[in-house]
Amino acid sequence: MTATPERNDARVTVIVPTFNEAPNVAELVRRVGEATRGLGVELLFVDDSSDDTADVVRAVAPTAELPVRVIHRDEPEGGLGGAVLEGVRASTTPYFLVMDGDLQHPPELIPSLVKRVQEPDVDVVVASRYTGDGSSAGLSGVVRHAVSSASTAVTRAMFPVRLRDCSDPMTGFFAVRKAAVDLETLRPRGFKILLEILARHPMRVVEVPFVFGSRFAGESKANLAQGVHFMWQLAGLRFGRMSRFAIIGGMGAVANVAIVALLTWLGAPWLLAALVAAELTIVGNFLLQERFVFRDLRHEGKGVWARFGQSFTFNNVETLIRMPVMALLVETMHVAAVLATAITIAIAFVVRFTFHSRVVYRPRESSRRELLVEREAEQAGPPPAPRTESV
Repeated sequence: MTATPERNDARVTVIVPTFNEAPNVAELVRRVGEATRGLGVELLFVDDSSDDTADVVRAVAPTAELPVRVIHRDEPEGGLGGAVLEGVRASTTPYFLVMDGDLQHPPELIPSLVKRVQEPDVDVVVASRYTGDGSSAGLSGVVRHAVSSASTAVTRAMFPVRLRDCSDPMTGFFAVRKAAVDLETLRPRGFKILLEILARHPMRVVEVPFVFGSRFAGESKANLAQGVHFMWQLAGLRFGRMSRFAIIGGMGAVANVAIVALLTWLGAPWLLAALVAAELTIVGNFLLQERFVFRDLRHEGKGVWARFGQSFTFNNVETLIRMPVMALLVETMHVAAVLATAITIAIAFVVRFTFHSRVVYRPRESSRRELLVEREAEQAGPPPAPRTESV
């Protein structure tokens, strides 16, 4: 394959994360090329597809009006946000612009975003559906409209300072001055990379209204799993590692009650049911914590069986201690049972989190990840160097 020479005058990299968007590639490249003539723009696809999207990019690149590159990730990490971060790392321009590959983000708006982001007092230009003449008309169905509006409202409520100048932190269409972003602080874990950037950096934000269009071809990737990832991302950004520990603890409590109810319905004695439920919940919580709370620290110290042994032992001892304490509150101090339960659970949560953070998953001394623990980072280290093809 012959590489297309890269332009030396490019000042903006348009990053397009793609997953099975082959039918949209040719039209996207054509429209971006027409819209950005003379602007010094290059187009970079970061592709996680299982179809032939990357091959289509290679096929249309030689006749494109602007330089086109593709990075195909065989082992994607971090979802769409991870793809964007990989694209930013692979870019050499002082500005980058992110847009979807399905043409719901109109390429004709790119010149406006590029012009504004190069102004001296601007760090981020957001294409917003909720300002001026903007619209989310391209969202399919009443439910998606409602979910999008509600998610935006909740997000802005949770970050009232950082998002005070941004009406649409959920958009995937925006331009950024690269020097304003510390890439090492970003921990992409989903598809709302703009939220990640704004929540972790004080940014000077301006907005440009845009109308969210209909898909050119293919099917939407929005689903329940993405919604769960978004809530996880939001909790992680706002409250850090402890919030994820709390969510898993809450899920474990619900599972505990469900297991007890099932076993007693099947005829098991309540005490046996309670013991079985407690042990299964402890094991389940450990597995979820390994995957979602302490993933970045799993290789920093003890082996998995040592971590499991410490976690399992501690949780059982904590349960044995908590029960008599709750009985003391209720029987001796005459505290209401519900209040006593709430008090002991709250104290136990803090103690469990502290023990797991400082003992079970304690990093090696002088480890770089000790800093990440303090900053409650989500994932380990920078991603591997991208495999980039100029086409």
